[in-house]
Amino acid sequence: MDIRFRTPGRMLNPAGGFLEGYTHTFNPYAGCAFGCSYCYVRRMPVGMFRASPWGEWVDVKRMDREAFRKEWQRARGRGRMTVFVGSATDPYQPAEARFGVTRALLEIMAEAPADFVLLQTRSPLVVRDADLLRRLGPRVRVSMTIETDLESVRKRFTPKAPPIAARKRALAELRDAGVDVQIAVSPLLPHGGSFAADLARMAPRIVVDDFFHGDGAGGKRTEALGIRRMYEQAGEGELYHPETARTFYDTLRRHAGKSGCIALWSRDGFLP
Repeated sequence: MDIRFRTPGRMLNPAGGFLEGYTHTFNPYAGCAFGCSYCYVRRMPVGMFRASPWGEWVDVKRMDREAFRKEWQRARGRGRMTVFVGSATDPYQPAEARFGVTRALLEIMAEAPADFVLLQTRSPLVVRDADLLRRLGPRVRVSMTIETDLESVRKRFTPKAPPIAARKRALAELRDAGVDVQIAVSPLLPHGGSFAADLARMAPRIVVDDFFHGDGAGGKRTEALGIRRMYEQAGEGELYHPETARTFYDTLRRHAGKSGCIALWSRDGFLP
């Protein structure tokens, strides 16, 4: 892994587009060691114009705590503040265990909490920060990506990402600690027949997304990454279709109605 350090001019960035409803985004790292095959960031400038392939490099953003505290307080003083953490990287990828940029953010955030923060991750490392997440209470939600229930599929599409079972355990630990959580089936991947029913028992909120809504380009970025070919090579080409996730979502809603959880579609599930 090629790890470098850089000092950005600012840590908070204005939000927009798919993340309409948030005032800011925060990405503690550039690049992502999980290197998911379908990640839309691969087709963005940060992912395309680098000598090393996506998934093999990470830039750690040096954070001057006092400078960030002032930046945070300025933004907080302008009115309602909603922050999406991890719009272009996973805030709890392996580098976080060494460098702790995400935890440092949460520590400063806890001094003057935003109105709402969503932490998007697929890493069990998030459990480490349960103490800070409890302090933030209903102002923070952890959104855990679980896009399939089949390890064989996880290994095909995201071989360097944490195992599904580890994510489920982390989700349960956070719920037991009183942290607000949701599951992000984002994007939906090939799965087993009981996936929807199992999800409805694991979290109070579940959001479903697919390649055609969630990549920020109507599916064009995902198409350029060759994901359709990966489906076809596995004999699952018919699943690479907008109706696949819609059908799954309808099934999930039926199970959600029985278990009392909330099922949401695409962007609605990520909004504050």
